[in-house]
Order: sequence, then structure tokens, then C-alpha cells
Amino acid sequence: MKTGSSAKKRFRLTGTGKIKRKHAFKSHILTKKTTKQKRNLTKMGTVHPSDEKNVKLQLAI
Repeated sequence: MKTGSSAKKRFRLTGTGKIKRKHAFKSHILTKKTTKQKRNLTKMGTVHPSDEKNVKLQLAI
């Protein structure tokens, strides 16, 4: 099975098998967002357990 091109650019696996992702809403229209909001959006998040199965299918894991 092929890996989804969009998925391999957006997700990374951690050592424990969780899937890391970037936060949304950090690309434009940043003037109305507070500094705290922008700082917290910079940090990595993890994929919700209910979505992990679909992401792993896309990553062909």
C-alpha cells in the first residue's frame, strides 16, 4: 500500500507510537490573534485516539 503524500508531510511518529501533528490556524490572519494563542499554536500536538486509525492507514503503518 502506498503512503499518502499529504499525510507524510503532516504527521510524524513518536517513539511510543503516538502520532505528532502541527496545530491549525497558524498560517495567516495572525494580527487578531493574541501572542499567547500564537505561541501555543506553535507547539506540536498529538492526533486524537479516534483519528489514529485513519492516519495510520494514510501512512501505511
